[in-house]
Amino acid sequence: MKDSYGREINYMRISITDRCNLRCRYCMPDGAEWIPMKEILTYEEITEVCQEAVKLGITRFKITGGEPLVRRGCPEVIRMIKNIPGTELVTLTTNGLLLGEQLEALLSAGLDAVNISLDTLDIKKYEWITGFDKLAVVLSSIEKAVASGIPVKINAVLQKGMNEEEWLPLTELARKLPLSVRFIEMMPIGYGNMSESISNEELKETIRKHYGNLTKDFRVYGNGPAVYYSIEGFQGNVGFISAMHGKFCNLCNRIRMTSTGDLKPCLCYEQRWALKPALRMENPEKRQEEIQNILRKSIENKPQMHCFEDTRQVTESHPMGQIGG
Repeated sequence: MKDSYGREINYMRISITDRCNLRCRYCMPDGAEWIPMKEILTYEEITEVCQEAVKLGITRFKITGGEPLVRRGCPEVIRMIKNIPGTELVTLTTNGLLLGEQLEALLSAGLDAVNISLDTLDIKKYEWITGFDKLAVVLSSIEKAVASGIPVKINAVLQKGMNEEEWLPLTELARKLPLSVRFIEMMPIGYGNMSESISNEELKETIRKHYGNLTKDFRVYGNGPAVYYSIEGFQGNVGFISAMHGKFCNLCNRIRMTSTGDLKPCLCYEQRWALKPALRMENPEKRQEEIQNILRKSIENKPQMHCFEDTRQVTESHPMGQIGG
């Protein structure tokens, strides 16, 4: 599938739950009103969407939340999607709290890679940001994942006045371990609209001054827009996802599906297409045809670019946990 601007769309991010076991200050500091489970797609419905998506050339899938591992049976939906003929990759984004205990099941299901969100290596600051004293659990999960041989990426969001000095200890993780540390610029969605992001261009220069030369790494590490650099003496590398100061919309290859079955072609805008009515049609042939029609329609209407630089034009009002971060 190509959108109206000629971009090939081969990647779908799938939220399987809006629930989370952390309360990060920039996501859901006051908690959230959970969506009733009857409104959440079943694993069978998610798999059926993926079956039709693969027929259209969408062959790479990312399982997200909320926190996907709080939903019972998460490894099973990964197995179901991996078993679809034509599926290339199924990966997972997690906060790491439950990763260690579910890692064996995830690997058995065929998980191809894992992204772990981590904004600090300071115990007190981690508790302040997330609401829980669980940093040791996350670090243990990272070590187990790396030891398993699965590709591991650490996703870090730096914010002024919160954790801006954490760039150094986080970068050091890539020296000690064969993983990628990616710095993601905060996007003005939900509570993120109240935070002051740090420019990745400034951060890259800070890292360059500290370590010396950064060598651009042109190897492919996943599905997204991260730009990677290697540093002499490091086992891993450092990546930058610069939605605000390095607009990469011309390379966008994704759509998103919320846990309730709404397709979102762009994170910035409220515009979405509901799959649930089609999924609950009784006639299998009509159901499959309508799912494909909705997938096509959402891709054909994908905007040319986001407008995060002018928050007055951002129409998405849902928190990231309900969209699928």
